[in-house]
Amino acid sequence: MRRISKLTRVAVGVASLGLVATACGGTSSDSGDSDSSDRGVAIAYDVGGKGDQSFNDAAYAGLTKAKDEFGYKTADIEPTEGETNADKEQRLASLAKQGYNPVIGVGFAYGPAMKAVASKYPKTTFGIVDSVVEGKNVASLVFAEEQASYLAGVAAAKATKSDVVGFVGGVDIPLIHKFEAGYKQGVEDTKPGVKVLSQYLTQTAEEGGFSSPDKGKAAAEGQIEKKADVLYAAAGLSGQGVIEAAAKAKVWAIGVDSDQYKQAALAPYKNYILTSALKDVGGAVYALSKSVQDDKPLSGTQTFDLKVNGVGLSESNPEYAKVAGLQDAVNKAKQEIIDGKIKVNTE
Repeated sequence: MRRISKLTRVAVGVASLGLVATACGGTSSDSGDSDSSDRGVAIAYDVGGKGDQSFNDAAYAGLTKAKDEFGYKTADIEPTEGETNADKEQRLASLAKQGYNPVIGVGFAYGPAMKAVASKYPKTTFGIVDSVVEGKNVASLVFAEEQASYLAGVAAAKATKSDVVGFVGGVDIPLIHKFEAGYKQGVEDTKPGVKVLSQYLTQTAEEGGFSSPDKGKAAAEGQIEKKADVLYAAAGLSGQGVIEAAAKAKVWAIGVDSDQYKQAALAPYKNYILTSALKDVGGAVYALSKSVQDDKPLSGTQTFDLKVNGVGLSESNPEYAKVAGLQDAVNKAKQEIIDGKIKVNTE
């Protein structure tokens, strides 16, 4: 089982490109039990879908990169409200049967469906983001979110004036706990005594924790009332509400997954997006697509961390460099994490 491949190392950085194109139908290797051998990568979105300016849009950037480079036909499919695992199975199976290769489920929610489907299409390479699914033809694309979140915590500790900062998690699940744990540790290690307010929007994704900007906005407003002046959201589409509330109150927001300072939909609030904790989902999608194109499909667990620039912290906002000591502190922390001097909590 391969770990960090050379391909993974050269593929990082794609998600931050913010590429835009219309997905239509490209070329790739065949997918075994399929109707066609002339199609490329397909992605099935997580809750929130395309346009979340975050997790799903990062995946779409990777798909677009592969499409442009390889002349692929591509597909990107939205989730449906209240869908079941059976619905996800049908979606993945349909894409594989049509000849798309690889077929990528964006988000841990595709885990059970992918486990059920992948073995039925052994000549198709499947990928899943944020979960580990065993299978000879499955690549599990996982990230060290806690490392990027630690750096976000360093930035928050350097930027706060009230010594109160906030964390808004979309859904109360282990994956989002990693974001919170890293963030809290980064804050504490940088400026002991800073209070971190934490709130989760929902207990399950079905309740809208990753897809409700209004819930994010309400949570952020509550934290701002308690004097939080830096807010970090790991909440998918709901994070847009957090950013909006921060901008309205003229306090800092920290984005997630994509460089949200550069997102067109968030342009009205960009001056208050201090930085974003980056997660190179686009790079992972591209890496898997390229491996299939090269007839050397990745499989097993592929880990994207600071060592391979699979996670990181954006510096797009000019104000980032103006916060006293922030850049040096982040750079120092990043190197110490890479060197193993800092062990970042995951829960």
